[in-house]
Amino acid sequence: MCVKANEIVTIAGTNGAGKSTLIKAVMGLLPRVQGAMQFNGTDLIGLPVEDRIGIGISYVPQVHNVFSTLTVHENLQVVEQVARLNARIEQMYELFPALAGRRRTYACNLSGGERQQLAFARALMPSPRLMLLDEPSAALSPALTNQVFAEVERLPSIGVAVLMVEQRARHALMFSDRGYILDSGRIVLADTGENLLANKEMADLYIGTCGATHSDGASA
Repeated sequence: MCVKANEIVTIAGTNGAGKSTLIKAVMGLLPRVQGAMQFNGTDLIGLPVEDRIGIGISYVPQVHNVFSTLTVHENLQVVEQVARLNARIEQMYELFPALAGRRRTYACNLSGGERQQLAFARALMPSPRLMLLDEPSAALSPALTNQVFAEVERLPSIGVAVLMVEQRARHALMFSDRGYILDSGRIVLADTGENLLANKEMADLYIGTCGATHSDGASA
């Protein structure tokens, strides 16, 4: 499995296939990982999470991806102080104008879409080259899912590649450059997003018929 520069790659598969486990392994959140894993020539096996962040990998978990009791601005300040960054907060407000107007709002009072924007902004603060996303549309309405996916789609335009696990796999594969289908932790098929969707037998077996969220807000 590989992710090229400025590419969106979606991992699909049934529940329990190992999709989120794979994302966590790349981020270094699992205690023991065997095999080979590299990022821009750096061996990741045994590399601490903070060092992975330092070489350009970021992660947005499915839950607990912002501090609910802090304001938008405070959430960004935490990352700025821990990572010893300069002038990145204002850049995040430029990337996510909706957050600029909500900077004094506590994260617990944000809408689902705004909360995900804040999670993305926090993950972008260290200027990553690869963003790992674990179910970014989880618990969101079809309309908010469209908003979040629009944010995912524009990440390559700012130099960030994406490796994403997504429950609405059909929708995600529509804008993904490539995709992988996992079954019991093993890759059973790899192809472009378009070709995976066109493979009806495999799509019905591993992707299902749900999750194709359309721009008109309907959910198929």
